[in-house]
Amino acid sequence: MKKIDLTTVKEVEQYVGDLLVNDLPMGMIYHTIDHTRQVVKNAEIIGLKENLSEDELSILKVAAWFHDVGYISQYQGHEAISVQMANDFLNTRVIDQESIRLVADAIRATEFPHKPAHKIAAVLCDADFMHLSDGRYFDISEQLRQEWKKTGVRPLKKQEFAEVSLEIFQKHTYNTTYCQNHCAKLKEKNLELLKRVILHRQEKETSFSAQEAPKRNKSIGYSRGVDSMFRMTARNQINLSSIADNKSNILISLNGIIISLGIAFLIRKFEETPEIIFPTIVFLAFSLTTIVLAILSTRPHISGGKFTKEDIKQMKVNLLFFGSFYNMGVEDYEWAIKEMINNDKYLYSTMIKDQFFLGKVLARKYKLLRAAYNIFMFGLIISVLVFILAFIHI
Repeated sequence: MKKIDLTTVKEVEQYVGDLLVNDLPMGMIYHTIDHTRQVVKNAEIIGLKENLSEDELSILKVAAWFHDVGYISQYQGHEAISVQMANDFLNTRVIDQESIRLVADAIRATEFPHKPAHKIAAVLCDADFMHLSDGRYFDISEQLRQEWKKTGVRPLKKQEFAEVSLEIFQKHTYNTTYCQNHCAKLKEKNLELLKRVILHRQEKETSFSAQEAPKRNKSIGYSRGVDSMFRMTARNQINLSSIADNKSNILISLNGIIISLGIAFLIRKFEETPEIIFPTIVFLAFSLTTIVLAILSTRPHISGGKFTKEDIKQMKVNLLFFGSFYNMGVEDYEWAIKEMINNDKYLYSTMIKDQFFLGKVLARKYKLLRAAYNIFMFGLIISVLVFILAFIHI
């Protein structure tokens, strides 16, 4: 049995990070990898201020990474899933049972209302709810409202959500000395702002007249949550594209080395042992095919780079993609952008299409990348078998 060390923390970060990037259900725009990273960062700051030992900080970081991973399986009661996944992972690393128990206690404590059983749990609870004292609280909370709506967990209108948030504020208290001294006042400011927002909306609904109703219905627009959704989706797609490019580079580099070594060493042996000519050709052919597929997965496709004013008026051009305008003059592009940002329908339509075509590009990358990995894997197996057969007959 061993304690949780820096290596274990790094392994947990990689394991949980991959799960949160790849396996979260659709509609999860608040409890994402970014939220978990922020909680880990908050936990480390509070833990250091609370004088946790190195062992306690390691336990805290592992608990912070695992505290929301249960969302990949279920929304309500995700803490129990998170605890089970943490236990399974740490047991495979032969971590001592006391450390595993402390991690589990800390994760369970994040269920609201908080009831931390020890200092590590108290720090994690405060790290998870530091957004209550954040200057961007209302933007952050809108992401949570949109997540509830998109996942169908608890669809609420803005006023209803504000009232639920008020109840959370009133029930919540910070557990650590650091947060009580540095976050409580900022939390009170957000609470006062929230009360004003609720009161203002109540007064507005009360004074709303029948004559103003049609005008109000016409002014309904997109919420900040929609903008946040686009940002999160674009960021996730860029991250996935970067991962695909990195994997392609690995295959290209590795097979380039294999071909170089094969040409340098094996071909010299052809005269001495001609039986290895065919196995070598098979080996190099598979490596070359893998390189070609990996290059194809990263090779960019660029369109003509021009558009007409008629295209803009008919909302056919995606002005968010450089391939649509790189051959245009700056005056034409500036005019087109102004036309788009003054037309909400065109703007959001463009953003939707941009995400769609980014997804298409990603699908092509990953299909070619999967084929490259399959060719590489089966190529190695077949090449080894052919070499073995060749040496058997020598």
